[in-house]
Order: sequence, then structure tokens, then C-alpha cells
Amino acid sequence: MTRNRPLAAYRVVIAGVVIALAAITFLYLRGPAFWQRWYYPLPEAHRASIAESADRHRLNPYLIAAVIDSESAWDASAVSEAGAVGLMQLLPETARDIRDRDLVSPRFDPGELSDAATNIEFGAAYIRLLVERYHELEVALAAYNAGMGNVDGWVEQGGDIRDSIEFPETRHFVLRVARARDVYERLYPGVFDEAVGEAR
Repeated sequence: MTRNRPLAAYRVVIAGVVIALAAITFLYLRGPAFWQRWYYPLPEAHRASIAESADRHRLNPYLIAAVIDSESAWDASAVSEAGAVGLMQLLPETARDIRDRDLVSPRFDPGELSDAATNIEFGAAYIRLLVERYHELEVALAAYNAGMGNVDGWVEQGGDIRDSIEFPETRHFVLRVARARDVYERLYPGVFDEAVGEAR
């Protein structure tokens, strides 16, 4: 009998952990809106910049919010190991290429990617460039994460891009952004009414 008591306590702990994780998952996925907004914030400080850049580049602003959430979790000072900077995690060379293509106004300096509005503008321009290149949002998002060179190779294989993506991180990124976009649209209806664009 004494042998069973430690085992029973162990089972209770495991059951408690499983129940707690299930409750957190439920709140994350289907809990009250105020709880989900904690997981999916949309800081007022960035809303105007998102709306303006979305309008200029004909994008759904909720898509931009989803990319920011997935890339940097709204940390404007984030810098990746690869050197990607800011809210939308852009590489400085990508920003310079966007500027060289005249895809952004000259008032935006690619050397100021740590500035939130500048970062959002370059990120939105880059997404628009990728959407126009690949004509499919999922493919464009894969290129945003893995680079055009990798995606060009996957596209050449033919078939569904979701089956061709070789990097688990990129596959997860595409799914995460698509889901986050839908959640943002549900949690913050009307926030970007004047700027909802065509890339969905």
C-alpha cells in the first residue's frame, strides 16, 4: 500500500499539469476576447503606421500585424542572430534593395530600421514585392521567412508549396501568420477599416 502512495501522488501531479496546459491552450485558442488580446496585442502606438503602410502597398493591415506578431512579438528593438532588425525583422540589405527599387518614399531611410514606422514601411513594401512576384500569399510569406532563393527552388518543384517547404520553421511561420491574421481580424474589428487592402 505504501508503494502506491508515491505513485498516486505522481499521477496527480501529471494530471494537474495536463489539465493546466489544456486550460491555457483553451484560453489561448478559444478563450474570452480580452484574454486572447493579451496573446495577440495590437499596440495603439503602431496602428497608424500599419494602416498607412498597408494603404500605400495595398495590403491587409491585419496581415502586417500578424507578420509583426510572428516575427518580433512587437519588440521594436529586436535583432536576430542573422542581423534582421525591428518589428518586421528586416535585414538591412533587404531594406536597401527595396529602396533601390523605389518601392518606398525617399523620406524612409533604410539605415533607420530600428524606427518602428520605417520598419513597418519597408516590411510592407517587401511583402507587396513578394506578393507580386509569387502571386500567392502563402508563397510570399515563405519567401519573407526563408528568402527568395529558397522559395524559387521550392516553386520549381511544382505542386503545393506547403508540401515543398523544406524548413520546418518556414512552414510553421506561414501557418502562424495566416492564423494570426484571422485572429487579429476577429479580435480588432474595424480598427483598420479605411486601409484594408487586397492581399489576403
